[in-house]
Amino acid sequence: MTENSNENQPSIMVPLDDLDKVPVDDIDKVDTLVQELATIRQSAKKIAIIGSRNLAITHQQIIETLTTSLVTQGNTIITSGGSSGTNAAAIRGAMKANPENLKVILPQTIGQQPSDVQDQLIGVPNIIEHPDRAMMTLTDASRICNREIITECQQLICFLSHTSGTLHQAVEFAEESHKVVTVFYLD
Repeated sequence: MTENSNENQPSIMVPLDDLDKVPVDDIDKVDTLVQELATIRQSAKKIAIIGSRNLAITHQQIIETLTTSLVTQGNTIITSGGSSGTNAAAIRGAMKANPENLKVILPQTIGQQPSDVQDQLIGVPNIIEHPDRAMMTLTDASRICNREIITECQQLICFLSHTSGTLHQAVEFAEESHKVVTVFYLD
């Protein structure tokens, strides 16, 4: 190559005048981004794990392993009750690593849970019940429960299908609340 070959190359001019200025309309977006980056960098977080009840055993094993790893790193897991699926796998994983770093928020009461869920909750030190929701449908109580779980967390991990209406609403609520959100679609 000769020295003259650079002269025929197209050049791009990059203005440097306003790189350090943020438009007024974008200040909220920058604040949100700074908050999310700070959350990601924290060594120990409150992480909500919620999702579908209908999961293949391999997905349940992945969730259980992920939860065990997160708790081992010092994070606290917040989830709801469930005899199968995401919540059950999260409970098993957290119980393996450190039961003290698990918080289970039930949509209603322990007595309203199926017997296999009641059995799974034996030994969980931090369970929140809601007898005030005893007369609600499970769907309505679960919707409120998901919001409560998300309000308490800094990050949400959600396992769902594209047709999971209640879980999509939970993800939207988490995003509106400026939580760090990770969504795994299972279909």
